[in-house]
Amino acid sequence: MKVGRALVSVHDKRGLVELGRGLVALGIEIVSTGGTARLLRESGVAVREVSEITGFPEMMDGRVKTLHPKIHGGILARRDVPEHVAALEQHGIPPIDLVISSLYPFEATVARPGVTPAEAIEQIDVGGPTMIRAAAKNHASVAVVTDPSQYGPVLEELRATGGALSDETRSRLAREAFRRTAEYDAAISQYLGGGLASEGASAPPSETSPRFDGAGKAGARTEEFPSRLVIQAERVMALKYGENPHQAAAFYRPVGGAPFGLGAMRQLHGPELGYNNLLDFSAALSLLLEFAEPAAVAIKHTNPCGVAVASTVGAAMAKAKASDPVSIYGGIVGVNRELDMAVVAELSGIFVEILFAPAFAPDAVEELRRTKKKCRVLEVPCAVPAGVVEYRSVLGGLLAQRADVVDLNVATLAIVSRRAPTTEEMAALRFAWKIAKHAKSNTIVLATADQVVGVGAGQMNRRDSARLAVMRADEVGLATRGTVCASDAFFPFRDALDVVAAAGATAVIHPGGSLRDEEVIAAANEHGMAMVTTSIRHFRH
Repeated sequence: MKVGRALVSVHDKRGLVELGRGLVALGIEIVSTGGTARLLRESGVAVREVSEITGFPEMMDGRVKTLHPKIHGGILARRDVPEHVAALEQHGIPPIDLVISSLYPFEATVARPGVTPAEAIEQIDVGGPTMIRAAAKNHASVAVVTDPSQYGPVLEELRATGGALSDETRSRLAREAFRRTAEYDAAISQYLGGGLASEGASAPPSETSPRFDGAGKAGARTEEFPSRLVIQAERVMALKYGENPHQAAAFYRPVGGAPFGLGAMRQLHGPELGYNNLLDFSAALSLLLEFAEPAAVAIKHTNPCGVAVASTVGAAMAKAKASDPVSIYGGIVGVNRELDMAVVAELSGIFVEILFAPAFAPDAVEELRRTKKKCRVLEVPCAVPAGVVEYRSVLGGLLAQRADVVDLNVATLAIVSRRAPTTEEMAALRFAWKIAKHAKSNTIVLATADQVVGVGAGQMNRRDSARLAVMRADEVGLATRGTVCASDAFFPFRDALDVVAAAGATAVIHPGGSLRDEEVIAAANEHGMAMVTTSIRHFRH
């Protein structure tokens, strides 16, 4: 297919003049609009205004420029259908062989802090996607270019072939064009919809579509989880491999909106990141976000092995390390204040896969680069927007849920034991509850008001989790007497409570709601423990 005429209408002007000069040098006529035509003309590139072909000026502040039969007829006409060619001649429509269009920067606009709805709406491109889709549909006869990065290869092929583009090139460009318009539409849907529905385009539910309310029961809240969901994400990096060396993997972040969490991380030092690194990093950051005071966390295989709060992150790091000085080796470690030399000193001689913080003191970075060659040092904001939706793939499907950001409401806590917790015990219970929320079920956490003492996570029964929490504390020499206990779900039997009571725990917090609650409460009273129920469960699978 030889190119005789190109329609050029771009918002992103990078490389435009060089492209225009290259096309003209090949004898290709350029038809253009507005600012694109003006820049080309001012740069000495011959250009024909779209209005010369349509007979209509641009109008409505540029909203209507190319939406005209004399433009779209020239793009959509099939060159292999005599009736289409005859219609072009009959109506004086010049065929267009190449469409070059970059869209209004909607994604960049809505990512700007403080952008108004009116500003966002004006950056929704209409004419551009219409031309792109028309050209991509008719790629048997028309080529479509949607990004400045494509200019060089396209010009190179045109020069090498005397002004022609191959079937393979047109097909590839069409695929990339449809991918771009899909991304663009998803970003618009995200902005306009908000929440889960914003992550993709939803369609009206069919008669057989399941409806679920926020609790997972049949209900009328279809807006929360649309019947169809399209997720658009951009690849941030290819990973060396997945969970295991024989699995390929990559890291993506959602398209549209300001990056947050791992999508906003910046690597300051260390080797490339792996799949397991990022899973553990996400778990560590999620846990760290629970704390407003200076805090340090250590994660191993997505479970907390050390957590503490203190007046400084250096002091918190010392206590977090003491929580489990064995498991911290090869773990993911983070603090929620500027990471300084005090933190670096606490980690001396300890290998960690990732060390992260919202900021780093310059001397701390230099010391880490000198002494921890294999540690990945990451700067990441310790904040996330409201309404985050979590996705998880299952075999043949996708699960979606609102992130578990529910905090304890002290006013709704129920003291079900004869003895109420002391002020010190209540502070420790609140701390332990935050940790239990981020450990794999079944979870038992032993803690003081500022330090994890033992964690039993991911066990098939709660008694074994309790035994494991006590064992971990004993092995590292931390006293369990005087600690408190948190359980992510209710106690189905009293056996796990008996284990932590025997170890010296004096108070316990759990959701309640078991058929044997009365038996469990009686056990707490028998041991002289204070028991608080939350009516909130924090399963993590």
